[in-house]
Amino acid sequence: MTEAKAASNQEPRWLDQDQQRTWRSFLLGTTLLLDRLDEDLRREHGLSAVEYEILVRLSEAGGTLRMAQLAAALAHSRSRVTHTVKRMENAGLVAREESPDDGRGVDCRLTDAGLATLRTAAPDHVETVRRSLVDLVDAADLEALGRVMDAVCDQLICAHPEREIRS
Repeated sequence: MTEAKAASNQEPRWLDQDQQRTWRSFLLGTTLLLDRLDEDLRREHGLSAVEYEILVRLSEAGGTLRMAQLAAALAHSRSRVTHTVKRMENAGLVAREESPDDGRGVDCRLTDAGLATLRTAAPDHVETVRRSLVDLVDAADLEALGRVMDAVCDQLICAHPEREIRS
């Protein structure tokens, strides 16, 4: 019997008051932070956070990824990524092409315009990250947050290794 099944036969391990407050702060903080990142990218560069992430992933992959790999890496449905990529293709940021590997798959390729957009947006994006997270806490707290999130990622990434972006 797995731990989860064994635990389901027992009383739930409720969070204490401090744990509940921390959990709710985490949920609210991540929601507000992700919303801020998205708002700033839209206002300053006409990109959603997902579009920015697609440009980043393509850039880090040498400019091209199969659509299925891109969807898996972003933890989004293929249809959502296809819709987003189509919008980006219409804006000239990416191009979709038949995969030269087998002719069945479709590759998403970063265009010169997409790379230029990424290069323009990245400094503003990192400044938003700094203002909204990094500069708000001392170095020890930021390191502790990194350790916490590494532990979470280490536990959960094994089911989806294609999503790994830590270096």
